[in-house]
Amino acid sequence: MNIQFNPEDFKCKRPFHVEPTNIVSVNDDMQRVTDEASAMNKRIHYYSRLTSPADRALIAPDHVLPAPDEIYVYSPLGTAFKVDSCTDGYGKNSSIVTIFMIWNTMMGTSILSIPWGIKQAGFTSGIILILLMGILTLYCCYRVVKSRKMIPLIDTSNWEFPDVCKYYFGSFGQWSSLLFSMVSLVGAMVVYWVLMSNFLFNTGKFIYNFFHYINVTDIVPGTNGSNKVICPSAASSHPPQNRSVMFSSGNNTGFELFEEWWNKSQTVPFYLIAVLLPLLNLKSPSFFAKFNVLGTVSVVYLVFLVTVKAARLGIHLEYNWFTENDFFVPEFRILFPQLTGVLTLAFFIHNCVITLLQNNRNQENNVRDLSIAYFLVGLTYLYVGVIIFASFPSPPLSKECIEQNFLDNFPSDDIMSFVARIFLLFQMMTVYPLLGYLARVQLLRQFFGNAYPSVFHVLILNVAIVGAGVAMARFYPNIGGIIRYSGATCGLAFVFVYPSLIYVISLHRAGQLTWPALIIHIFIILLGLANLIAQFLL
Repeated sequence: MNIQFNPEDFKCKRPFHVEPTNIVSVNDDMQRVTDEASAMNKRIHYYSRLTSPADRALIAPDHVLPAPDEIYVYSPLGTAFKVDSCTDGYGKNSSIVTIFMIWNTMMGTSILSIPWGIKQAGFTSGIILILLMGILTLYCCYRVVKSRKMIPLIDTSNWEFPDVCKYYFGSFGQWSSLLFSMVSLVGAMVVYWVLMSNFLFNTGKFIYNFFHYINVTDIVPGTNGSNKVICPSAASSHPPQNRSVMFSSGNNTGFELFEEWWNKSQTVPFYLIAVLLPLLNLKSPSFFAKFNVLGTVSVVYLVFLVTVKAARLGIHLEYNWFTENDFFVPEFRILFPQLTGVLTLAFFIHNCVITLLQNNRNQENNVRDLSIAYFLVGLTYLYVGVIIFASFPSPPLSKECIEQNFLDNFPSDDIMSFVARIFLLFQMMTVYPLLGYLARVQLLRQFFGNAYPSVFHVLILNVAIVGAGVAMARFYPNIGGIIRYSGATCGLAFVFVYPSLIYVISLHRAGQLTWPALIIHIFIILLGLANLIAQFLL
């Protein structure tokens, strides 16, 4: 997706050298700008401190600015937007484009765990929590958008939220925002590795069985018929491995050898290293930004898959408010914080929302467009979560069988699930290098002043990130758990604490702080803290 701008005025390109934040630009060189441009930027920063913030006489000359086709904007959730050209401060995107960009950026891997989260919380409480968390995170996001405008006497038009944190909290705000941003990035990359291992395993299994004319029946409970649904967790307390029975008139040796070397947790996560580790070491991942549209296609196809499956399976609901039986879960469960942890990451866009809204043609519509985008995101989560939960065939299977990745409830030979896994696998393999590049820029620029100080530095960082993904895929392949832990951790800072604290401090400095405002925002901070603590207790 391209963010369109008016090329007539080049002033909005400044500052052309972006300090390490969540927004980076990409070109084919080691550095984002030339040494001369970087030096010019430092001089401009120096001279700007000698003048009034409103004095725009000392601005960078046009000839040192990077070409429009070399500028990219990355969100921490893996979406890359190409900046073609721009106007003085704002873009020319319509409200519809802005709403779609926010929706597209926010929709991620969390959608696969929403049905599981609803099962953990209970059907009724799950629906209520999705609505309440959507409203709460929307308000905190609104506070992020307004945070720059509450800083007096300083031109904050080019600031991002980490810059606001640094203004209010000094170096602690700078480094803590970096820490929590890295948690969200690395957490997303770990989830991606677990999911890619899952999708690659099932895809390879489907292809092998298809070309060798092998009929395989998974040794797990499941329904009969053409619309089969399985319950992998019923066979073991751990995620399913290669438990299957082959029906073939030929020799079983080849199949057994395939099962030995094509194992979901013991071999497949290591095979991904050969493909993805070299891609992480590329100096520029701009090529992969061209595949951003795959994220939208994947989500649309998932909605289509859910609709078709529900139409074929029907609705299976029974309301038990506080007691559970063999097939249904209560409407309200004590495990509900597991859903709130997932939702914190599912609605997380707070550290890049300023950039997305700054490209809106009508700035007065920012709050409205943000609210509509959040409404559409919440509606998508509700639709997928409710439909999967309601159509899950109970009986004969229990609702407890709903997996943390709901695609695991469909066998590997299911055609529609196979297509979904192919879409998601290719999309994640193109997004993963972008997330790795963003992690590299944020971390290495802070410590070494260069996103690519040497091959050795980059390789060490990438090996550590890949190692974390492989370890999780090998020993803890639970994407729901990883999402809720990382979501509650980074959400504590960017969603709950920083927006509320900054608003309270700004009101206090302006002499406008009231007791109701103070109590409400302290309560929001406590909710975020309780959300994080609960993830480790339940």
